[in-house]
Amino acid sequence: MTQVPQNLTIAATGASGAMFTRELLRVVESDPRVTTVNFIASDNALRVFAEELEIRGRSDLVKQLLGAASRKIRQQTNNDIGANVASGSYPTDAMIVLPCSMGTLARVANGLAGNLIERAADVCLKEKRPLVLCVREAPLNKIHIRNLYRAADAGATIYPLIPTFYSRPHSVEDMVGQFACRVLAHIGLKQEGAYVWKGE
Repeated sequence: MTQVPQNLTIAATGASGAMFTRELLRVVESDPRVTTVNFIASDNALRVFAEELEIRGRSDLVKQLLGAASRKIRQQTNNDIGANVASGSYPTDAMIVLPCSMGTLARVANGLAGNLIERAADVCLKEKRPLVLCVREAPLNKIHIRNLYRAADAGATIYPLIPTFYSRPHSVEDMVGQFACRVLAHIGLKQEGAYVWKGE
């Protein structure tokens, strides 16, 4: 991207990795270049949040994830197919699905848009805007692999939820933070303090 993205759509679906979602939201909340974030969590994501982060319910979800009220992150309802991000006329600069379940991948890859997450992703593809799918599953079957190819062929970036170890992380939080930085750098939002390989 030549222009620094300011208006982001971030979605969470029903795969393990809730702490990655939380860290991504924390980073964009503190990034002054980002002015607006539309955040969508699927019903299955809410269950994962409850299991992995002990966050309960949809009420004040962003506040629960950040630990404080947000200045820029707007919570959207996944069944609101008429929300702003459902239209190509709304100026979303990029969309990140973190984590992206295999079910969400399948529906995006095959052009199905039964909820707001899927529709927002479909809009990014048709408008040729960056769509980053942070998929999380292991092992992969042939259906998964075919859907990964279809989504990539349609224009999505497949960004598996795999942390790095060459940065010598000192904690799980360090790994999660570096992953968030790498995803954001991919869409043009490089973060200060992110690890950079120097080849030494």
